[in-house]
Amino acid sequence: MGKVVVLDHPLIKHKLTFIRDKNTGPKEFRELVKEVSTLMAYEVTRDLPLEEVEIETPITKTKSQVISGKKLGLVPILRAGLGMVEGMLDILPAAKVGHIGLYRNPETLKPVEYYCKLPEDVGERELIVLDPMLATGGSADAAINFLKEKGAHSIKLVCLLAAPEGLEVIQKNHPDVDVYLAAIDEELNDHAYIVPGLGDAGDRLFGTK
Repeated sequence: MGKVVVLDHPLIKHKLTFIRDKNTGPKEFRELVKEVSTLMAYEVTRDLPLEEVEIETPITKTKSQVISGKKLGLVPILRAGLGMVEGMLDILPAAKVGHIGLYRNPETLKPVEYYCKLPEDVGERELIVLDPMLATGGSADAAINFLKEKGAHSIKLVCLLAAPEGLEVIQKNHPDVDVYLAAIDEELNDHAYIVPGLGDAGDRLFGTK
């Protein structure tokens, strides 16, 4: 079973409070999501392999460690996942970025794919799927399935919030995927929104509602 990591750092909790607040406007909302994504990136990459190299400081030669050539890929689920990309790229500038476009059918609540563009070597990369909200789990489940069909072997899922229902779907269908969250909320309402949640992340990022 993949691990579930809830990042309870005080800075993340503080910023998440203002992300949730309905009075936070799109500009501040985007900035906060970016900042939390950067903070989450530290934990998500904690297990990257290291190798020893020899360098020379101004004082002497010494041995030190660098990341051992692990290739990374960021895969935001459009459109809300875009809000998390820049924060991740700030400390993972060499990561390639793919995109998967999914929307939720308002009647069936099932994900429908409308766009996909990925790096050619997804099978050689550790992929980090980005989506602020893990609600029903349908979009993340579909995105992970699609990545596996394209040859991906190493996948992590990073979300700001999750409902227990969505988290259960990912754990059941993808026991090989670790999930990183800023918080686990109470439940889904009748419209499949996370409660208490933060509303529609895409609309709040881009001011479309």
